[in-house]
Amino acid sequence: MTLLSQYLVPASVALVFLVLCAGLWTLLRGNNANLSQTLMRWRVGLQFGAIVLIMLAVYFKRAA
Repeated sequence: MTLLSQYLVPASVALVFLVLCAGLWTLLRGNNANLSQTLMRWRVGLQFGAIVLIMLAVYFKRAA
């Protein structure tokens, strides 16, 4: 439980933020639209994973 709420949730949120910034940076530079689109798709998947981890942390915190 502690591992989930203290380490995995912030790490997953930070990963989503980094992929978002990389996708936006690639989009604004305008060099490779396919890479930007791929990064944004990865962001959606990582965002889903982060939400699942957050919901699990909330569930286990309420159960304890």
